[in-house]
Amino acid sequence: MPRIVFRWSYGHVLVLIFSTAALVSLFILALVWAYLQLELPDVSSLKNYRPPAVSELYDRKGRLLAYFYREKRWPVPLDLVPERLIQAIIAAEDARFYQHKGLDFFSIIRAAIRNVEAGSIVQGGSTITQQVTRALLLSPERSFKRKIKEALLAWRIDSMLTKDEILNIYLNQIYLGEGAYGVEAASRIYFGKHVWDLNLAECALIAGLPQAPSRYNPYRHFDLAKKRQAYVLKRMVAEGYITEEEARRAYATPIVLKHFAPPIPKEAAYFVDYAQQRLSQILGRQELLTGGYRIYSTLDLDYQVAAFEALREGLARLQKRHPEIKESSVQGALCLIEAHTGAIRALIGGLDPGRGHFNRATQARRQPGSAFKPIVYAAALEKDLIDPATLFVDEPLVLPGAKEGENWKPQNFDGLFLGPITVRKALADSRNTVAVKVAQLVGIDEVISEARQLGIKVPLSRDLALALGSNGIPLLELTSAYQVFANQGQRIPPRIIEALVDREGRVIEPKRPEPTKVISPQTAFMLTYLLEQVVADGTGRCASDLLVPVAAKTGTTDHYRDAWFVGYTPSLVLGVWVGRDDKTPLGPGETGAKAACPIWVSFMEKILPLEGFREETFAPPEGIMFAAVDETTGEATIPRQGAIWMPLKESSTAEIKPLLEDKPRLWPGGSLRRRPWWQRLPFWE
Repeated sequence: MPRIVFRWSYGHVLVLIFSTAALVSLFILALVWAYLQLELPDVSSLKNYRPPAVSELYDRKGRLLAYFYREKRWPVPLDLVPERLIQAIIAAEDARFYQHKGLDFFSIIRAAIRNVEAGSIVQGGSTITQQVTRALLLSPERSFKRKIKEALLAWRIDSMLTKDEILNIYLNQIYLGEGAYGVEAASRIYFGKHVWDLNLAECALIAGLPQAPSRYNPYRHFDLAKKRQAYVLKRMVAEGYITEEEARRAYATPIVLKHFAPPIPKEAAYFVDYAQQRLSQILGRQELLTGGYRIYSTLDLDYQVAAFEALREGLARLQKRHPEIKESSVQGALCLIEAHTGAIRALIGGLDPGRGHFNRATQARRQPGSAFKPIVYAAALEKDLIDPATLFVDEPLVLPGAKEGENWKPQNFDGLFLGPITVRKALADSRNTVAVKVAQLVGIDEVISEARQLGIKVPLSRDLALALGSNGIPLLELTSAYQVFANQGQRIPPRIIEALVDREGRVIEPKRPEPTKVISPQTAFMLTYLLEQVVADGTGRCASDLLVPVAAKTGTTDHYRDAWFVGYTPSLVLGVWVGRDDKTPLGPGETGAKAACPIWVSFMEKILPLEGFREETFAPPEGIMFAAVDETTGEATIPRQGAIWMPLKESSTAEIKPLLEDKPRLWPGGSLRRRPWWQRLPFWE
């Protein structure tokens, strides 16, 4: 058998070289493919697409107050997007969307040709699936490696999701300029309407934005936006979605742009800031900004507007009395809390316009002066150390001062000392020396403990000056403390949320704190009686003409730096503060009764018609009896002219019960209706 000899030819060498090169190339490509596969992000997360969404804050009646967001996006399901908008976007961005498998090489070539013909980029080559990949799964870097990843991921996504699922992601994710993410945001921002209300002209304009949102922004480059709109309409005709006549009519339809403005009413700016702070604590800041919640707050916008107007008018009156004071330096704050729920119905932190300003209702720590005294008296009443008839001597005091070797001599506002007076008279006339004696009697630690239980959280000094309101306290905290007195001794922390609704429409009931007993109902009622006397014939007479029962206390600090009026009706607790940020005086005679009380009264007069006038009283609880008391001795007496009916705990009135057996459980002035003026004179009983 002849021997076969293989001879290498030039052709054989070339085949071998090219074969080897091909094998090596395939091997390298396989390695690159494997490497990229390991580096590719997981696309399964798109199955549960949940983009960041705007959270909306409403008042308790469903009126929009504010948006909280990281990106302006309102996700909408595909079935709410008009068919014309879907057609416009597909025609402009990816005509073969329903035919290809994530990549469209034909479209890439066609786009390149058209861009060369136009001399600029008029059409992109990326498919909708690639754009989804770019937006959600890849970094913004521009490199060949990223383009390979993009192609691989687009193929994966198209294999895993339906076309409608991909389109739904795209329509909610794509950036469309002016901070708008998704078609619903673009509809609201450019046209002030929902996406499902868009006409064909508006659909075509929005569909032209993904290519270059800044270049085709209709606010800044309206002519370019119209040219892009014409291109989209032409593409829709080419794809058979609309006729040429429909395209002509759409192009001729006037485009009416609506500038997107934050919805925050100027009167609600301080509440919105406070609500954002509290909601960030409750939900977490990131969840608030991305969760897409509808938050129904406790705020009543009608009350808020009334509060703003009452404060503005009151400060204007003060400014008129003291024209030498720079107008912007006089400020005030107001806080309204529902007595039996703790709901904040109004919150004003000043008159500064816009958001982000210092909130004087929640952040400022100003001395409350005599407005702190009810806390001192509450501590003593709760320990049964005093009652409204207890006598104290209003006299000069010399006490150890804050510094060693110094004395402190508390003075009364009028510089006088009245001698023996009852607790009723002492609080009504705001006698400082008696308040200090009561604090001595109960102990300053007990006063601080009482303040803590009532909701005062700021540091408090352990000295008797605390009894006169020497410590700075936020208005919200002091108003919240008075809520306990109005709610029969039960504390409910201030709250701002009525209901939370998530993006799926599920109502999330916020956890509401259980009422906590701080003082007994009997103590709360006796203190309410004492504060009613402040209004009836004491320093709070400015509020005596309201046609509802009012219990309140004034507060004034040295040199008229701060003016307070904090009080309540049977259902509402209201605190007002007036002062200057630099703590300079408001002006001579600007007491709590003169500077703050008129604002308090004006606001109440504005909201009583909104609240609905109803006959309310501070009803005495079980365990309270009434006795006719001789104020000169503080002892029970037979009812006669000059005697005053006072509430006392039954446990301390055994010896006078026979005097009470045939008496009603009311006292003069307990009725909702005002007594005639002659019955309010000092000598009348």
